Amino acid sequence: MPVSDNKSAIDSFLPINTQTWANGRHRVRCVKVIEETWDVRTFCFMANHPIMFFFKPGQFVTLELEIESEQIMRSYTISSSPSVPYSFSITVKRLPGGKVSTWLHDNIKVGSDLAVHGPVGTFNCIDYLSNKVLFLSGGVGITPVMSMARWLFDTNADVDMIFSHSAKTPRDIIYQRELEHMCARVDNFSLHLICETYENGQPWHSYRGFLDQAKLEMMAPDFMDREIFCCGPPAYMDAIKKILGDNRFDMRCYHEELFGATPDAIAINAEESAAKTSKERSLQKSEDMLEVSFTKSGKSVLVLPGETIHVAGAKVGINIPRACGMGVCGTCKVLKLEGDVEMDDNGGMTDEDKEAGYILSCCSTPKGSVKIDM
Repeated sequence: MPVSDNKSAIDSFLPINTQTWANGRHRVRCVKVIEETWDVRTFCFMANHPIMFFFKPGQFVTLELEIESEQIMRSYTISSSPSVPYSFSITVKRLPGGKVSTWLHDNIKVGSDLAVHGPVGTFNCIDYLSNKVLFLSGGVGITPVMSMARWLFDTNADVDMIFSHSAKTPRDIIYQRELEHMCARVDNFSLHLICETYENGQPWHSYRGFLDQAKLEMMAPDFMDREIFCCGPPAYMDAIKKILGDNRFDMRCYHEELFGATPDAIAINAEESAAKTSKERSLQKSEDMLEVSFTKSGKSVLVLPGETIHVAGAKVGINIPRACGMGVCGTCKVLKLEGDVEMDDNGGMTDEDKEAGYILSCCSTPKGSVKIDM
């Protein structure tokens, strides 16, 4: 199908009167666990009641977990395609010392029940349609671009795809057999795998080392004319951007997954922010402070200019779930009843949410008195 028909193709998967997924909190259960590599698993989920899981390939969800009596929110890209409409999957690498990834690997089994928030995210191939795309990924950063490739493959989109993936060793390549199957089935999908190194007994006859300009030119001689979607470790994406910058690539055609690369320091807990004091704050005049009211709980609090709605909630003991802390994931969405705020979101809100009056508490600061439906 022509690339311009990709959006309408999504609609064709939605039968009349079928309940569809919308950004928000949902209960799901695990229906399958797939061993992708020695340290990577895919977890497949369905709703307790049939729901069509519509999302844009490349978007992510936030898991609501309880680990050792502590509520933890963690976001993962959806690795499946909306062309498989009654379920969705996430693919998780067990990280050494990783509290959440280790817990997921050890505890999530078929039948496990949990809550998810989403889907959200601006990194997707639906909003940036092109007849020629280049997917670049490193490590577990393959998940969003795999969702995109699966969608284009499943819908028979008339899109020329080049897929380049970098892994540490051959045994670390995620989705290798499926990628090779896709490459063998259609002539508009070109696959290139790179391994940094290989161990004794591991045959490897493809690219070795790291992705550089020479390898990029061999894989995609026309990379300057393609829409590029990139996801991987920060160092990997920095190297890609340097290559593109050196070639004066039009960066309006470059898209990367920012959420996975967010430094942990950015996501400061609201409770910590609320507890901080300084001489400057102690000298702040009360008339400069702004009132935030939470109507359902009957609580209100004064906050300093620049403090967020999330901080206001923490000051009066109202726990607003959140994950990223920078307006990306949409987990901290709340309904604003009255007042004005300045919201510096980074893709965590849909236009429909904004029209309905929702705001992201982690990145919304009051401009006057504000009332929140909590």
